[in-house]
Amino acid sequence: MSDRTPMLAQPMRPPSAGRAAACLGFFLLGAVVGAAGSLVQPGWFPGGLILALAGEAGLVLGAARVLRGRAGGVAAAAGWMLAVVLLTASRPEGDFLFAAGSGSYLFLLGGIAVAVMCATFAPGRQPDGGPVRLGK
Repeated sequence: MSDRTPMLAQPMRPPSAGRAAACLGFFLLGAVVGAAGSLVQPGWFPGGLILALAGEAGLVLGAARVLRGRAGGVAAAAGWMLAVVLLTASRPEGDFLFAAGSGSYLFLLGGIAVAVMCATFAPGRQPDGGPVRLGK
């Protein structure tokens, strides 16, 4: 295909093996950060909540910067979200990790908002691989 063909008209190419492995690694790291944040945020209420959300923001932005695109940030955010959602479910024995308090709700909703903002504001890529520019 020529270089004049629009990006959406070109066939999709699978990511390289290194990029796929990096996304999987960021997904697993996001799950670890989500589980750690779930344990830290109720312990030191205002400081633990801020620390957990800052850790998530740093991971999502860092993953997007390392991969030079939003895919790394989305992978890290998906791992965080999966871990937190699985930890909110109660078990048949009656055990649960999140109490019904304002801190838990702030962690869940704030974490989702932080993940979306950081993955959205991460630098995007042009079709040729250069950084995104809006002007000429």
